[in-house]
Amino acid sequence: MKRLWIVLAVALMLVATPVLAAATKIGYVDLQRALVESDAGKAAQTRMGQRVAEVQTTAQDRQQRLRVMQEELEQKTLMLSAEAKTKKEQDFEQQRREFQRFVQDAQEQLQREEARLGQGIIEGMGEVIRTLGAREGYTVILELSGSALLYANEAIDLTDKVIAEYNKVYKAGGGK
Repeated sequence: MKRLWIVLAVALMLVATPVLAAATKIGYVDLQRALVESDAGKAAQTRMGQRVAEVQTTAQDRQQRLRVMQEELEQKTLMLSAEAKTKKEQDFEQQRREFQRFVQDAQEQLQREEARLGQGIIEGMGEVIRTLGAREGYTVILELSGSALLYANEAIDLTDKVIAEYNKVYKAGGGK
């Protein structure tokens, strides 16, 4: 009797396994690549490049003014009274601190802006991935770079499909 139950349990597992396996459809997406290669990602990179260039230009101008102040201070140090020299040194130090604060604030602002742009794109891609998964009957869609995915056949890579669909949504929304 015990042997009969074991045989029945094994037979049931053999029958159920192909049914369960046939119903499972798995895919993965490389969100980092999708972020970089999508139209929205390219537009965000362009915007960030412009912002970085603007900040660098402003920083270089301010740094050049600091150099001029320092050279002037060094050249006129012997001609200035002690009081005037102290005043010039204090002005220079204040300008130097303001420059350092400007650079630090600009870096933090650029990082926040980059994160905000990237987060918006990732959220939009998440919607596209959920829609794609439901429409095409996927059981699971994994994210390549953030998961513990050690190996996956490229046949289940949905990244190009997600990029194409997200680009359609992006263009339909007027590039926003």
